[in-house]
Amino acid sequence: MKYSKLFGKTNKNTPADADSANAKLLTQAGFISQLMAGAYTYLPLGFRVFEKVKKIAREEMNAIGGQEILMPALQPREPWEATGRWSDPGQEVMFQFKGRGDKDMCLGFTHEEIVTPLVQQFVHSYKDLPVMVYQIQDKFRNEPRAKSGLLRGREFSMKDLYSFHLTEEDRVAYYEKTKVAYANVFKRCGLNAILTEASGGSFSAFSHEFQVSSESGEDTIYHCVKCEYAWNKEISKVKGGDICPNGCGTKIQELSAIEVGNIFPLGTRFTDANDFSVTGEDGKLVRVIMGSYGIGPSRLVGTIAEVLHDDKGIIWPKSVAPFQVHLISLGSKDTVVVEQINNAASLLHDELEAAGIEVLWDERVDVSAGAKFADADLIGIPLRLVVSEKTLKENSVEWKERNSDEVKLISINEIIEDVKLFVK
Repeated sequence: MKYSKLFGKTNKNTPADADSANAKLLTQAGFISQLMAGAYTYLPLGFRVFEKVKKIAREEMNAIGGQEILMPALQPREPWEATGRWSDPGQEVMFQFKGRGDKDMCLGFTHEEIVTPLVQQFVHSYKDLPVMVYQIQDKFRNEPRAKSGLLRGREFSMKDLYSFHLTEEDRVAYYEKTKVAYANVFKRCGLNAILTEASGGSFSAFSHEFQVSSESGEDTIYHCVKCEYAWNKEISKVKGGDICPNGCGTKIQELSAIEVGNIFPLGTRFTDANDFSVTGEDGKLVRVIMGSYGIGPSRLVGTIAEVLHDDKGIIWPKSVAPFQVHLISLGSKDTVVVEQINNAASLLHDELEAAGIEVLWDERVDVSAGAKFADADLIGIPLRLVVSEKTLKENSVEWKERNSDEVKLISINEIIEDVKLFVK
């Protein structure tokens, strides 16, 4: 991809209403564009990151038996009336409106009301269980104050997995599998997510969140480094400076954090509302037990930018970076040399792409080296390669990794293999 052809460019002006690092950096670097408070367009760079995050989530959900579906975001009133949630939380959370024929409708902020009767259509016997289905779907929440870029939006992406079980023992076993799968998702996205005990709300006595430490986080958690476990402030009986209640002897730390995922035991809350039972092995009816497991891919994109950056720009992990290589060709006062530089860079670009490497090539001729380097730092692609008059004389390419200050020259004959090793 040539930078000159890329839709969406860097912008050195800070958005006037940017109240977080991710809002500022993702906008300035040309990843997103705000339509209104809480609603963003993903530009090509941002969409590439977004799709890679979703791909990681899909792979980990598939690995624990999840099957992907896609449910409507536009929903009728009736399923929500059945569970009592049309009026509670009602318009405080839901976008509710009238459709044709004066029919009450809403935009879903979650999908328990939709998935439960859906699964009920196909599951009738203990032989049909367990069932695990998930989707990656846009959700809509009537936030009173949308803020912090992609961290709290009115329209947002959610990967929600729902599991259906014959017994509580089976649900618990699957719940433990999701803990591992979720940890894998966050690790692969370059984040250190802390397993955190939290309130189960109206569904259960407890739930678990995955929290990423950040000064801009809205949650407060109490974290034991040794146990790698934490408690949300809303339920915690410990506080910062206390000794860990697990008996490891470590002092608890108080942290601000961003919630990037949560898992809930739902019990029979929604199967009761839908009278969803199956025939057990003994021929008697058994009420189906549910679990719910959420990750926000859009919030993950925002969280990565929020915590993985420096004063120059974003530092994308290799797994989700929009491109793997940022190739830069520099100018020269000698027009003949300029042509040689461009030819060498074009050849390198084509060879990298032929090797399956994703390349963003800044081939602009009317932009200074300093401006190109600043754009590269702001965009945050893991590896920067530079072709210049200096490197041509050395029959080499300049190599600089985004998370390092080291700059070195690599022989042009070795560069493809070195890049292949780097992006693995």
